[in-house]
Amino acid sequence: MQLKDMRRLSDSELASEMKSAKDEMFDLRFKLATRQLKNYRALPAARRRMAKLLTVLAERAETTAREETATNG
Repeated sequence: MQLKDMRRLSDSELASEMKSAKDEMFDLRFKLATRQLKNYRALPAARRRMAKLLTVLAERAETTAREETATNG
């Protein structure tokens, strides 16, 4: 999923994607530790996906904080 597609998601969809990304990271780390992971490139890809999701969440938090300060002050 591209970053522009992630920005279009609603807050609940974004939270759902974040949970699935965390679950995927856990699963990949577990498979790596038990030597069952075949595709080692999946780990950095999952990490990048989580970083993109966190970026979108931070952008939204910054936007709401900026809007609140604009209305209050």
